[in-house]
Amino acid sequence: MRTNAGLWWLLTVFFLIVAIVYTTWNILANPQEFWPNRIEWVGSVGLLFTALMGALIAFYIGRVHASQGGELPEDVLTADIDDGDPELGEFSPWSWWPIVLAFSAALAMMGLAVGAWLFPIGLAVFAVAIIGWVYEYYRGYFAR
Repeated sequence: MRTNAGLWWLLTVFFLIVAIVYTTWNILANPQEFWPNRIEWVGSVGLLFTALMGALIAFYIGRVHASQGGELPEDVLTADIDDGDPELGEFSPWSWWPIVLAFSAALAMMGLAVGAWLFPIGLAVFAVAIIGWVYEYYRGYFAR
């Protein structure tokens, strides 16, 4: 986690430098205008907010690392791969429901972009897909 926080602080500094260079470059590129009109505000504010978001993530990761009171296995050079291998849950590699769920999200988004009549169809397919995915272990070959 210490390395992750360091990488996010590095990204924060990078985007802050890029925001300063970008804003200065825009001011110097248009000497004939009044200085607030020379700044390209969307890019300058976007880069500044990207730096602030990186600082927020770096601060959060640093605080989480400090509150854990120890090193993670990923940060210890002598750790084995199995030291950081928790139980992540049960996954179904044969399940088709995530693909149907992704199709329903795509269908609903196409409904928002193309025609409103397609959106309820996407929601209906979503309801079927989420119910099928939740209850796939209650019916059929893999029932418990």
